[in-house]
Amino acid sequence: MKTGSFNNSKNLYDEAVSLMPGGVNSPVRAFKPHPIFIKMGKGSHIFDVDNNMFIDYCMAFGPLILGHSPPEVVEAVKDQLVKGTMYGIPTPLENELAKLVIKGVPSIEMGRLVNTGTEATMSAIRLARGYTGREKILKFEGCYHGSHDAVLVKAGSGALTFGTPTSLGILNSLAENTLVLPYNDLEALDKLFAKEGENIAAVILEPVVGNMGVVLPKAGYLDGIRKIVEENGTILIFDEVISGFRLGFGGAQEHFNIDPDLTTLGKILGHGFPIAAYGGKKEIMEMVTPTGKIYPATISADNAGKVYQAGTFSGNPISVIAGITALKMLKNNPWIYQDLERKTKEITEGYRDLAEDYGVQIRLNSIGSMWQVFFADHEIFDQETAQKSDLKKWDKYFHKMLEQGVYLPPGNFETCFLSTAHTKEDVETTIEAASKALQV
Repeated sequence: MKTGSFNNSKNLYDEAVSLMPGGVNSPVRAFKPHPIFIKMGKGSHIFDVDNNMFIDYCMAFGPLILGHSPPEVVEAVKDQLVKGTMYGIPTPLENELAKLVIKGVPSIEMGRLVNTGTEATMSAIRLARGYTGREKILKFEGCYHGSHDAVLVKAGSGALTFGTPTSLGILNSLAENTLVLPYNDLEALDKLFAKEGENIAAVILEPVVGNMGVVLPKAGYLDGIRKIVEENGTILIFDEVISGFRLGFGGAQEHFNIDPDLTTLGKILGHGFPIAAYGGKKEIMEMVTPTGKIYPATISADNAGKVYQAGTFSGNPISVIAGITALKMLKNNPWIYQDLERKTKEITEGYRDLAEDYGVQIRLNSIGSMWQVFFADHEIFDQETAQKSDLKKWDKYFHKMLEQGVYLPPGNFETCFLSTAHTKEDVETTIEAASKALQV
């Protein structure tokens, strides 16, 4: 399935660089010599403007667990389009989606829909600060929680790939209130809380990190965090924008049996349409405006509704109906998760066999339908170990896979995702492509 030329993509990129910074609307889309431009996606495949076809393992960086353009989602959205794209007024659909989320995600008793993962994490952090009356937050190196000021400190994803884990334009006073620790280091967490515990409003983390490759929590790590934050009256926020509905319907918190105080969701929640959410314990969520102003809250009137958050496009019916349709398909077909895990196992075992045959040092991290390969001879468990892998080899591997019609996320610190649309033939073709690409 070798690709042909990329001339049309190059021409479009040459034009784009004069129209958009770096020629892209998000940093993770860029790679040298230029990104490819896509005209269509169907099932497990994408098609570029040069008529090349690729097996897609980027899957829009995670949302498309049912593949590109699943007919059920497309039909539901078409149905809603003729009724209106948005109203700025509540719809019954919002209730339906909220009930699906609350029933499916163990820790969420009440939630609020927003538009992006960035909005969700920004709102959850503000809420945690409002609830605790504290200013400082703690995040972990390599965890990416969106592009708002409080969390663009030693971030993962594109910020890590492009070597700018902090950003100009962030006030020192904000950065000073964001504490950072290595991921998977419980001893460092314990020491920090012994010193700063009474000042920390929230600990926010990806329970499975999808923004420095795929990095799993060590045994006991999440339990240890849960215990420490409870002892210090700190809010635990699980950023499940990536892992939510992907590691199982209840996400990472169900998988690891850990209940955070607040959870942020996105990606699969809209299956290709912009939507996200944050939610958690009722006593915390009732601090969000307008609780207590138009409807009695169960918490003190002094606190109810005092944390402001709003959004005109929040809960728009197009994104909501897409989310309802996708989540119902996942909920009603629990075998999907076992099937996705089986496909991941086939790919990772195929890679390991090839690496052994060729004498290539690689590490494969995977969970559920998430996987990534590192060119390294050491375990990958945090940002430092991820960055010590051979990024030049990975870049050569990426381009060789691209030439053979396999599209991976264009950065070693991103995650490869499988969908229900990926077939046995796709997996076999991918392993065949890897047999050439791993010899870098």
